[in-house]
Amino acid sequence: MRPHRNRLATLFFLLAICTSSAAQPIGEWLDRNCVNCADLMSKKTGVYILEKGEEALIGRAWLAENAANSIDVQYFIWSTDNIGTLAAENLLRAAERGVRVRVLVDDLLIDAEGKTLILLSAHPNVHIRIYNPNLSVGVGLWERISNAFTEFRSINQRMHDKTAIFDGIAGITGGRNMADEYFDYDHEYNFRDRDVLLLGKAVEDMTENFEEFWNSEFAHPVEAILEDERQTILTADVQQRSRELHAYAADPRNFEPQVREAIAAAPRYFPALLEAMSWEDVTFVSDIPGKNTGESGLGGGGESTQHLLNAVKNARSSILIQSPYLIMPDGGIELLEKLVQRGVRIRISTNSLASTDNLQAFSGYHGQRDELLEAGVELFEFKPHPAIKAELIDRYPRIAANNPIFALHAKSMVIDDRTVFIGTFNLDPRSANLNTEVGVLTDSIDLARQLTQSIERDIDPANSWHTTIDFNPDSEVSRGKRFKMWVNRLLPLEPVL
Repeated sequence: MRPHRNRLATLFFLLAICTSSAAQPIGEWLDRNCVNCADLMSKKTGVYILEKGEEALIGRAWLAENAANSIDVQYFIWSTDNIGTLAAENLLRAAERGVRVRVLVDDLLIDAEGKTLILLSAHPNVHIRIYNPNLSVGVGLWERISNAFTEFRSINQRMHDKTAIFDGIAGITGGRNMADEYFDYDHEYNFRDRDVLLLGKAVEDMTENFEEFWNSEFAHPVEAILEDERQTILTADVQQRSRELHAYAADPRNFEPQVREAIAAAPRYFPALLEAMSWEDVTFVSDIPGKNTGESGLGGGGESTQHLLNAVKNARSSILIQSPYLIMPDGGIELLEKLVQRGVRIRISTNSLASTDNLQAFSGYHGQRDELLEAGVELFEFKPHPAIKAELIDRYPRIAANNPIFALHAKSMVIDDRTVFIGTFNLDPRSANLNTEVGVLTDSIDLARQLTQSIERDIDPANSWHTTIDFNPDSEVSRGKRFKMWVNRLLPLEPVL
């Protein structure tokens, strides 16, 4: 019998960061705790859905602490806030015990200073590359302005992938970037997001995809981009930065002692993790570096787009989608209308104007909202203060006084109560044509049931507004925010939203 989800929701919270002396290689741990895992992993993929930010964070931390050979991570955003700093320190500790660490991060929204990147990459086991560096890392103001005018498509070719691979055995992918708000650690604004933990065949495909990106023309070693800064770095600087990171992670004000204390009880929960996994035939969906050839300008689609389009076209009875941003690409509304006419019920969970973090994206959705409703699509807009807020974050009592806003960031889909997609793909032109995307696609009644229950809870009237032709919740926000949204609607930005 499968363990109850409430019990498992705390499982990864208990998989806290171990000390190096207690670490056990992932492969050895699996051999000891799962007699048939080796056979299962050679044929199938184990899938466990990570619904809460805490479990997604601690899952990554435990895997990083127990990796023996390699850690490969790929992110769209890596912030220098609390979570981003702790993650960097965790990877540095892995490198210091001999693990090869490779980090590939997109250039657009990286906020680390060049010197910080150079200091981290100075460790012989740490390798950092920047994807498509034309706006931030090593780019001056005038070059940035020039690129915006002369290389418009290029600066919009972003790597939206989010993967973490440990020893080539375990992998995590999904919607979460490496920043506080994606792991429920921001005191003011947190995302309702979703990842999946994978073991087995799909991890091999993830690894192959990572290698393709790592060795692509778009991935540039940080040392090559910041050659001048590299020349000024001394050994003492590297050692000082290492001490600073370790001291930061050791400070209980930055890393809560409750997490560390939980490790003492963790071993008894390990078997429950394996028991909770669904073993499935999984397709790891991914794009090529650069998304497409560029011959279609800001269009062109990609492999991930085609995979999801084929899945949607084959729907027979129902489609349930959760996407933080909802701007249908050309032909998208017409496709949904044909499906509805064919008897397919389509429900979409997305952000409201009150919860969204992206006014430009919401303006695109606002311009299509009536068309979607007239096409027969059911729309549900997430509330900034849903009734389930205390259930979404285990540590909510400690931040309740701040009355934080919640917003959707999960990108998921269930088709015909059996086909499941969880990944990085937003339902918008940018994901369809410009950003590289990843995710997992599988037929699983069990996973479909779990995901459907999760999304249906999010669209419950206590947590989302049911938007119709006669009602929308835009009036829940100030006139100022509505005016800003209206101004954004006047801008010709739809192809890059």
